[in-house]
Amino acid sequence: MPFFSVVIPLYNKENYIKETLQSVLAQTFTDFEIIIVNDVSTDNSAGKAEQIKDQRIRIINHEINCGLSPSRNTGIINAKSDYIAFLDADDLWKPEFLATIRSLILRYSEASLFATKYTEIYYGKIPIEPSFRAQTGIIDNFFIENLNKPIYCPSSLCVKKSVFEAEGFYKNVYLGEDTDFNIRANLKYRLAYSAEPLVLYRMHSENQITHNKLAGRTIVDFDFYQHQNPDRADLRQFLDFQRYMWAKRYKMEGSIEEYRKLAKVISPHSLNYKQRILLKLPQFALQLIRKLKAILHKKGLNPTSY
Repeated sequence: MPFFSVVIPLYNKENYIKETLQSVLAQTFTDFEIIIVNDVSTDNSAGKAEQIKDQRIRIINHEINCGLSPSRNTGIINAKSDYIAFLDADDLWKPEFLATIRSLILRYSEASLFATKYTEIYYGKIPIEPSFRAQTGIIDNFFIENLNKPIYCPSSLCVKKSVFEAEGFYKNVYLGEDTDFNIRANLKYRLAYSAEPLVLYRMHSENQITHNKLAGRTIVDFDFYQHQNPDRADLRQFLDFQRYMWAKRYKMEGSIEEYRKLAKVISPHSLNYKQRILLKLPQFALQLIRKLKAILHKKGLNPTSY
């Protein structure tokens, strides 16, 4: 049995999948299997993946397009290992990623979630490293540490398979499935973390769901988790921060009714003064700020309201 199962959902990433696979095969720790779940790609993604010959690679083909969450779940169900590492088909691991995750597993036996910091890649080549307070070791409070950019990205997370057996798989929400899983998992399990950025997380590539319109799509049910955990002030602050992020996106797209549904339940104490101001800005102002941030990203700068 391999030590790691690496699950790679694949949908229309023909320009990236070979480099992504090569980053896995270049790992210094080599006891792993790779499960590629081809979600009925309409480009040559599957053909590109098949060009990489290695006995550790398995390709599972969906018969119909199911989406990201079902693709991850297919990989989980078919995984042989007790530890499942996720990698999106356009992201890259540095050679020490799996070795570092293994060290966390061996050092922190009380943990069931393992992750590293990451570097954001803008426009294919511009690296920006997020600034976090989180240090290497057990994260005492995931929700407080994540009141800005997430301290790990989907491609820098490894999960003990028993977590899925106890808590269920990724839910099929169209947007925010990672946030939904992170809430459920971090409410019950310990997270071991490395502050070394070992993942290159592409922020702009083809067919990214996070760049699609929100109208008519299902996002995380934040109210459900708040009602289930009424005494968790830390969780409430995290949920309000998520509401703030999604509410801004709704307003920028002109979905004012959805914006109001989220904004009206946010406690003002959950946001800093910059965030409270941004939440009240008109649509055109938020759109202008987004354009200005895009210009700054091209210069390697990433201003935030955090």
